[in-house]
Amino acid sequence: MPHLRPALPRRWRLSEMAISKMTLMVSLSRSARIQESPIHRAFLDTEDPSALSYLHSMICHTEGIRPLQPPTWRGLDGAVGVYWEATGHAGARGYYLSPDPRIVIFFNDVSEQIRLTNEERARASHYRPMTRAIYVPAGTPMWTSFTAMHRFSHLDLHMHADKLVKMLAPSVGRSAALAALRHPVEVEASRSTDMLATLLVEELAHPARHPVHAEHLAASIVTGLLDFTGEQERPCGRLTQAQMNRLTALIASRADCRVSIPEMAACVGLSESWFASAFKQTTGKTPLQWQMSRRLEQCRHLLKASDLSIAQIAAQMGFSDQAHFTRSFRQVVGQTPAAWRRMFAEA
Repeated sequence: MPHLRPALPRRWRLSEMAISKMTLMVSLSRSARIQESPIHRAFLDTEDPSALSYLHSMICHTEGIRPLQPPTWRGLDGAVGVYWEATGHAGARGYYLSPDPRIVIFFNDVSEQIRLTNEERARASHYRPMTRAIYVPAGTPMWTSFTAMHRFSHLDLHMHADKLVKMLAPSVGRSAALAALRHPVEVEASRSTDMLATLLVEELAHPARHPVHAEHLAASIVTGLLDFTGEQERPCGRLTQAQMNRLTALIASRADCRVSIPEMAACVGLSESWFASAFKQTTGKTPLQWQMSRRLEQCRHLLKASDLSIAQIAAQMGFSDQAHFTRSFRQVVGQTPAAWRRMFAEA
């Protein structure tokens, strides 16, 4: 995906974010024409842009997403908060990449209408449902796709990584802070996160208190969402239950139960080599063996509950052909799919 940005003075990097953050303000056409947003105009009208302590930039390309009103934004110490209301039609899509960590909090459910992946050119079956609260580590690309028209609103928090480490280190330690900032988080927003995000949006729209109030609200959202248990709960190189839950949810979101090793490692915030070792320590299986057992479990369900042919099940579950499916099934179950189906029907 080409990196499109206008030539702007270095001190106007926030306006680059505003222009590139067209995700909800304007749709970039296939010719990728860049249009000015209200944030950009507001920033250019600022007498002293350098007074903002955090200047953010972001690459963003979208199609089919339309704003319902101008965004509400505010620059904080080490962060920028932006509130969007928008609608996307079926087939709308977006690409997002930021050099800084960011948090997105949706104020309504989007899991059935918006799907995401961190893989370029991923198949539709490799997209997973968007949750209401996500933390995206710095440098992590994200592609989104709409399955149906949907109106939604969300809060974006773009943050300076060094500021976050400085804030977190006194309480959790620098190593734990750095580890937490490397781990992506995708969860349903808790009641407290929802309330904090709502209060922060009110402060963005109608500043009524000292900026430190908004900054503490943002800090509370960060500490409530980040996973600080990863380093502490990995004795003997094992994955935590929270990490296994994330992997289980990821593979369950795929119709064919197939996930690449790099994507599994990214899901739990580990390098591929460390992930493979920790996964074997935790489950007694390699990631591929574990995936295969999940796929065959789904195959058994289809053999029992559907009228699909063996060849159709093989194709749906991502096997190269019926023979490959039969070999894999017999190695694990001890019978061919056809024999297992007959046995179940007779029982």
